[in-house]
Amino acid sequence: MEGVMMDTSQLPDALGLLNALPEPRVLIGPDYRVAAVNDAYRRQFGGEEVIEGRFCYEVSHRYATPCDQAGEYCPLRDCMETGEPHRVLHVHYTAAGQEHVEVEVAPVPGSTFFMETMRTLRHARSDTRERELVGYSRPFNRMLELAKRVAERETSVLLLGESGTGKELMAQAIHDMSPRADASFVVVECSGLTESLFESELFGYEKGAFTGAISRKIGLVEAVQGGTLFLDEVGDIPLALQVKLLRLLEAGTYRRVGGLEPLRADFRLIAATHRDLGEMVKAGTFRQDLYFRINVFPIRLPPLRERSDDLPALAERLLARLGAGRHVTLSPEALDCLAAYGFPGNVRELRNVLEHALILADGTVIQPQHFPPGIGDVPWHGSAVPAAAAGFTEMVPLDSLEKRYLAWAEKTFPGDRKALAEKLGVSERTLYRKLREL
Repeated sequence: MEGVMMDTSQLPDALGLLNALPEPRVLIGPDYRVAAVNDAYRRQFGGEEVIEGRFCYEVSHRYATPCDQAGEYCPLRDCMETGEPHRVLHVHYTAAGQEHVEVEVAPVPGSTFFMETMRTLRHARSDTRERELVGYSRPFNRMLELAKRVAERETSVLLLGESGTGKELMAQAIHDMSPRADASFVVVECSGLTESLFESELFGYEKGAFTGAISRKIGLVEAVQGGTLFLDEVGDIPLALQVKLLRLLEAGTYRRVGGLEPLRADFRLIAATHRDLGEMVKAGTFRQDLYFRINVFPIRLPPLRERSDDLPALAERLLARLGAGRHVTLSPEALDCLAAYGFPGNVRELRNVLEHALILADGTVIQPQHFPPGIGDVPWHGSAVPAAAAGFTEMVPLDSLEKRYLAWAEKTFPGDRKALAEKLGVSERTLYRKLREL
C-alpha cells in the first residue's frame, strides 16, 4: 500500500498540532492505515520512505496482518473496542533496526482516528553499553514491558528466575528507567551473610561499636540514599536475620551498630532469588510477612531455553565483548548446536561456552568442534518434555501438531491461562482463540 495517500480534509483538528508535539506521534484510522505522522516520528522512525496510507502493522512490524492476528497484543484493537487508552511494549522495525518501543494508543475526541505515541527504550537497544539487556523474543519483550511499567513507580519488585538469567541486569534496568536513575544503585549479596556482617554491611557502625571499629562506617542503606537497593538472592538470608530486614522495610528507619540515633532510610527495593519463596514460607524457612512485603510485583525472567530466538543476537553481542577486537562469527552448524542445547546455566553459561570457543578458534569463524564437550550432543535440559513423552511419535501436519500440543499443554500446565500464554510466548488473546479452535 506504499504511496497511497488519504484525504486529509477528513482528519481532525489534531492534525495541525502533530508537529508541535515533541514525541513521535502517528494518526491512525479504524482501518489500520496511517493517516499522518509528525516530524519527530519521521526523524526517529520513518527515514525517507512514505508512511501515510500504509498499514500501521506493515510499517512497524512488517506483518501482513494486524498484530493481534499475528500473536501480538494490539493496543489499537483494544482502544477501538473499549474507547480507553492502551499501552504496550513492542519491537518495531525502524531506520536504526529493531528497537523496543513503548506504544500508547488513545482515541482522538470528536473523530474516528487514534493517536499513537511512541517512546523508545534506549537502554534496551543494541548499542555499546557493556552490561546491556539483549533480546527481541516475545518472552523477553513481555518481561521488559513489566519492568518498564513498574519502573515508573516506587513499588517493590521481586525478580524470579534460574541462575544466570540476568536478574542483576534487570534490576539495573529497572533502576535506569525509574525516577531514581540519577541516584545510586547498590547491590547486596545476601548469600553467606552472618548476623554481625549483615547488620554492619547494611546499617554501618559507630566508632568503638566492637573490636576493630576504629572509625564510623557508612552502611549500604545509607550509601543508597535516594537510589535503589538490590537484594540479590534474598532467599538465602537466614531466618534470624529476616526480621531485621522486615523491620527496616516496614519502619523505614534503622540505627548504625552501636548507635542510638534512628536514621531515615530512602530507597526503592528490588529483590531477586532463584528459590521458590512460596514453598520456603510453607516449610517455615522464610518469613511470610517478609514474603508479602517484597513480593508486591513479581517478574519472572525466562530461561534461555524459552527465548531461543534471542540466541543469535546474544551470541553476536557476547562475541563482540569477548573477542578483544577480533571479528568472530558463528558458523551455521555452530549456531545449530547452540540452539539444540538447553543451557541450564542460561546466559552466563552461554558466555562461558563462547569464551571457550574463542580460545580454541584460530580463525574468524567458530565451528562446533570449538565448543566444550557436550554442546550439541545434549538435546535439552531443564523442564522441556521430549516429543515422545508428549504423545508425538509420528509425522503429522503442523496444524494438527499445534492443536495436539496445545491440548496437552492446557491439561498439564499447573498455572492459569495467563501464565500459560506467557510460558508459550503468545498473547492471552491468541491463546484463547487457539483453544477455542480446539
